[in-house]
Amino acid sequence: MPLNITEKLIKSHLVEGEMVTGKEIGLKIDQTLTQDATGTMVMLELEAMGVERAQTEASAQYVDHNIIQVDNKNADDHLFLQSATRRFGLYYSRPGNGVSHPVHMQRLAKPGKTLLGSDSHTCANGCMGMLAMGAGGMDVALAIAGEPIYIKMPKVWGIKLTGKLPDWVSAKDVILELLRRHDVKGGVGKVIEYYGPGLDQLSAMDRHVIANMGAELGATGTVFPSDEEIRRFLKEQGREEDWVELTADIDASYDIEEEINLSKLEPLIAKPSSPGNVVPVSEVAGTPIYQSYIGSSANPGYRDFAVAAEIVKGKTVANGISFDINPTSRQMLTDLVKESHIASLLQAGARLHQAGCNGCIGMGQAPATGRNSLRTTPRNFPGRSGTQEDSVYLCSPETAAVSALKGEITDPRTLKIPYPKSKEPENPTVDTSLLDEPLPYEEAKKVELHKGPNIASIPPMDALPDELDLPVLLKMDDNISTDEILAGGARVLPYRSNLPEISKFAFEIIDKTYYTRGMDSVTTGGHAIVGGFNYGQGSSREHAALAPRFLGLRVALAKDFARIHWQNLVNFGVLPLTFVNEEDYDQIEQGDILQLNDLRKKVQQSSEFTINVKGKNVSIQVSHALSQRQVDVILQGGLINLVKERLKKVSSIEK
Repeated sequence: MPLNITEKLIKSHLVEGEMVTGKEIGLKIDQTLTQDATGTMVMLELEAMGVERAQTEASAQYVDHNIIQVDNKNADDHLFLQSATRRFGLYYSRPGNGVSHPVHMQRLAKPGKTLLGSDSHTCANGCMGMLAMGAGGMDVALAIAGEPIYIKMPKVWGIKLTGKLPDWVSAKDVILELLRRHDVKGGVGKVIEYYGPGLDQLSAMDRHVIANMGAELGATGTVFPSDEEIRRFLKEQGREEDWVELTADIDASYDIEEEINLSKLEPLIAKPSSPGNVVPVSEVAGTPIYQSYIGSSANPGYRDFAVAAEIVKGKTVANGISFDINPTSRQMLTDLVKESHIASLLQAGARLHQAGCNGCIGMGQAPATGRNSLRTTPRNFPGRSGTQEDSVYLCSPETAAVSALKGEITDPRTLKIPYPKSKEPENPTVDTSLLDEPLPYEEAKKVELHKGPNIASIPPMDALPDELDLPVLLKMDDNISTDEILAGGARVLPYRSNLPEISKFAFEIIDKTYYTRGMDSVTTGGHAIVGGFNYGQGSSREHAALAPRFLGLRVALAKDFARIHWQNLVNFGVLPLTFVNEEDYDQIEQGDILQLNDLRKKVQQSSEFTINVKGKNVSIQVSHALSQRQVDVILQGGLINLVKERLKKVSSIEK
């Protein structure tokens, strides 16, 4: 039977289950990616599980999020991560080397391989003909230890690209068009696979832009073919030997089929405060802005900066505009300097920042209160920029650069200059000086972990009780993001390795009293929360599950969940339930007490059961989507407990 690329990748890595849509499958993982906002916890989990050595073909730890050093916390954790990578046999990308996704693409990504990363935008490396997926840190720790990743077999959504992009329209507008059509839930349960003649004009980095924001659609992953363009890119990086061709079979089919005619696209923009709130730029033209920001993993390519530099060359940005340039890798920054593009940007009034995630995750460049920020970043969830009352628009580098000159959102097609055609450097820089290779095993065994005063071990977590009376501490609307559950930014993320401290920020954007009420619930059996559709969208950070669990969260009841957050809840022993009848959402109020009786038996015996609302004579039918393996995880109180128990049995048998 003819196979598409996604099916080929899954089939070649399938170690458990069958390729039947919706059924749980286990996949072998070839490579892993961790970044510092999530990687510290991954390294602590490796230590807790007693892992001796990474079992993957390549695992890399990047320092790209927490690179602002206002005190000792981030610097101490950098030393911890460096020691952990030396101890466990991982690559270590030092601070300033760049954002994980483009750096991994340049240095380690290989067509035909699987990649699991503790960052939701790991899917960006699907541009290389890989099955690249984001996951919670615990899943990545297990993958490093040689365990498979378990996911539901996705549908494959084939998107045929035809036509040719017009001037002033670029790859960012392609993915914004898909978000305009389908919003932030459109990709749930699917891998998006691009094919067709329109691919011919999309560079490897253009494809990265499109694949990156598959996460904003909620997709399991995004896959592009490994064709001559990928071969060209790898040759440019000095890695042509890593190239293999990977394309769909002739007559391959897709579960869902769609077409995007590139010729008909126009400049698009996502209005605050959702990546799915997309309209033509012309519709909001004239809106004043305070900031125009170019960079991030959603526009990390050389051309993204070079085009902007050519647009502003010889000009000056409008008075009062903060024109922020956020390079994505040292290697690329070197080329931009060599070709004088950085000079053009600086002379136009740009502010140059170090290579890293920076403003994308709220690590610097936060906008002023009540002012509009125009960004090429992937997300504009409330507060993600670092300013709680923010107003962030998402757009292409072309729109961002032209708008910086005008001081207001501007359709770039109205600029009276020829569309700049940026040329890639003839001999691009290849720089591995800040990417440390794994130590040999005998040498690695001698390395001791360096733990600063801000690192706290994960406290023990109890098994699932049989009887629970849980007050509903929060009732929330649709599309609650992990940024709202647990904020990122320079104020919060330095505590990523200190669970008791980072828990103080849980749900603060929604309800500042949650922390105190959660702590009070711990001694009385815990609590529940209720959400709407797409609960937990956005970042893969497992702290958004772990911190509420620390504060007593036992059950999350929602209309449905975002994939990665749902998995993270399971991993830490929080029971994720959905309403069988969505209208029952209206029967529960914040402050109600949910009664769950004979719970352990019910979870094991059926995917549906009834819970009661105490004192209201209301019964709610709920369901779970747990596999038998995940039921065992929930009963044990989380994956750490399950792995510990398994290792104890192995140790006992060996003795």
